[in-house]
Amino acid sequence: MPKIGRFATPAARAAYEKVYDETLAALPSPAGTHDVATPFGRVRAYRFGEGGGTPLVLLHGKSATGVMWLPNLPGLAAARPVYVLDLLGEGGRSEQTAPIKDAGDQAAWLSAALDGLGIGAAHLVGMSIGGWLACNQAVRDPRRVASISLIDPANTLAPIPAGLILRTIPVMLPFVSRWARPRFLRWIDGTGGEIAPDDPVARLISATMAHYRPALPPPARFTDEQLRSITVPALVLVAGRSVIHDPALAIRRARDLIPGVRAELWPEATHSISGHFASEVNESVLEFTASLP
Repeated sequence: MPKIGRFATPAARAAYEKVYDETLAALPSPAGTHDVATPFGRVRAYRFGEGGGTPLVLLHGKSATGVMWLPNLPGLAAARPVYVLDLLGEGGRSEQTAPIKDAGDQAAWLSAALDGLGIGAAHLVGMSIGGWLACNQAVRDPRRVASISLIDPANTLAPIPAGLILRTIPVMLPFVSRWARPRFLRWIDGTGGEIAPDDPVARLISATMAHYRPALPPPARFTDEQLRSITVPALVLVAGRSVIHDPALAIRRARDLIPGVRAELWPEATHSISGHFASEVNESVLEFTASLP
């Protein structure tokens, strides 16, 4: 039977929807809500900001949904039109209906979503796995990409460490996941402190991990040749204290291989760079895209 992302049970979906609605309310009121049909399922997109110009399209991290952009949205939407997507196959309000088998399918559904939103080319801003997706789009369908901003992208420039894979195992086990998830999120967050129980982003990530069963292919790390083939303007921000890859290797490959890249290593940042350094990330992205169409 084809593998498609799904909620574990109807009750799990109901519990998740409650958390999603509560956390979505923390975002600014969107100027528009769109459900876009693609060959792989329906993609939920929220539009923020007014005015013209090439929009920013924000692609979230693993299990985070578009709510993860809460700290960034006010600043970004004040400068450009912004679309926030719930990634297909990652929970949220998008709904996968056909298998996503490989990187080509990942690019195809995103191109179809941009078509449905009436976006010819977008400034793609991706965090973690969303950074991989933005880079994948630049490699496979650059006609839809005005630029890419990759924020500590996962398995894009350097491999995911074995330790990270091992730490995810308890998160998926029913009898230990209740205590394992908070510990895992604190480790990824990298600040050493407790995450507030009412933090909307953390609440929704935890609910997604508890209730949604993704069925996506592992992201294939890009070869040297693929990175050299990128023709669109590229910004790369690497967190110096990230646990999802070797930051030194990631920044080196970005600088050595992506033509014309603006690559920055932020020594004090953890993988939660887009949240903990929201204003600085916004400033970098907006400055980078300001000179572009």
